[in-house]
Parts: sequence; structure tokens; C-alpha cells
Amino acid sequence: MDRRNIILASGSPRRREFLKALGLSFTVVTADIDESPWPGEKPLDLVARLAESKARAVAQALPDELRPALIIAADTVVALGDQLLGKPKDMEDAVAMLQRLREREHQVHTGVSVLSTPEGRLLSRVNSTRVLMRAYTDQEIQAYVRSGDPLDKAGAYAIQHRAFAPVLRLEGCAAGVMGLPLADLRDLLAQFGVAVTVPLAQVCARLTGVPCCQEEAGSPAN
Repeated sequence: MDRRNIILASGSPRRREFLKALGLSFTVVTADIDESPWPGEKPLDLVARLAESKARAVAQALPDELRPALIIAADTVVALGDQLLGKPKDMEDAVAMLQRLREREHQVHTGVSVLSTPEGRLLSRVNSTRVLMRAYTDQEIQAYVRSGDPLDKAGAYAIQHRAFAPVLRLEGCAAGVMGLPLADLRDLLAQFGVAVTVPLAQVCARLTGVPCCQEEAGSPAN
């Protein structure tokens, strides 16, 4: 019997929702780290470093009653060319981000790490998705920002927000854009002996509102 506690090293409501939908029982323990990018650091390197740093930080601070543990950590950034768009500082910053993204293509990178205690084994992946935003108006931006929804999201938007619906097209993983690429997480957990048996395509489509990328590609989504 696997006695490891699954720990989600994130306070993100979206990531919690994904883990629940996957049928995993888990405890949330957030990581307190500096998420500032290093000078010249590339987006792929940044999300990989931050996901791993979050996992290690939680492992070091984890109380004895939660050990042994399997720690899941993730980090997401939006890259518009050379610009990195994290979570907006305030409503004005959110408006500016959405205006910059309007009718433009950008990339969303999500790093996900799984760390097992006490041996310290850590595995990571980075998922990247191309996203094209629609021609939403300034009035739509203002209404969306006033809702408060974009203030805790990288790039100041949620693809699953049905009223604003900012995305015209995406190529890649919708779940990754929301902050947790499900197929990557499933594959990482499998390497630690934890099987995810819930059909990923159903979970992804229900929570993101768009078809699962694996299902579209014709590859197994179970």
C-alpha cells in the first residue's frame, strides 16, 4: 500500500480543481519563494526552475505528519515575444496586459514537477502552447477586469471564462494554459507508481471548455 501523501505545492484554485477531477486525494501546502526571473532567463528555463524550487521548498518545510509525500508543483508564464507576463500587479496592469495581447499570438509555458520524499527524487516537464487572442474591445476588457477574475492569472486571462472568452485559437494543451498539463502530470506520477485512471480528455474538456489536445491528435487520453 502506498502511504505517501500527495501534496499540491500551489494555492491555485484551478490546480486544485484539476487534482480533484483526477480523483486524487491531496493536501495543499504553498511554497514561499522568490518568483522573479533571473536576468536573461528564458521562459522555458524560468518555469522549470520555479516548479522545481516550489517542490523543494515545500519538501523542506513539510511537517512530519505529512511525510512521506509526493509533492506536485507547477508554474505558468505567458510569453509575448521577449516579454514575460506573470500575474498582474493590479487592475491597471491587467488592462495593459490584455491590450498588449489583443489579436496577437503568444505562448504559455507551464512547468510541472513531482518530488518524492524522503529520497528526494524529482522529475519535471515543461509544456508549451501557442495561443491567439481574439479582437475583444476595450469595454470588454474593462468589464472583465472589474470582475476580478484576471488578477490571479498569468497574462491576466482565463481561457475557460465563458463571458469574456478571450482566446480565438490555441495549438497545444488547454489544461497547460490553465496551469496544469494533465498528460504530463499523469506521466510523471506514473513514474512514481501512482496511476491516474480517470479519462483525461473528459476532465480537460469539462474544465477548460475546449476539446482535449490528445483527443484531437488521436492519441490515448485515458
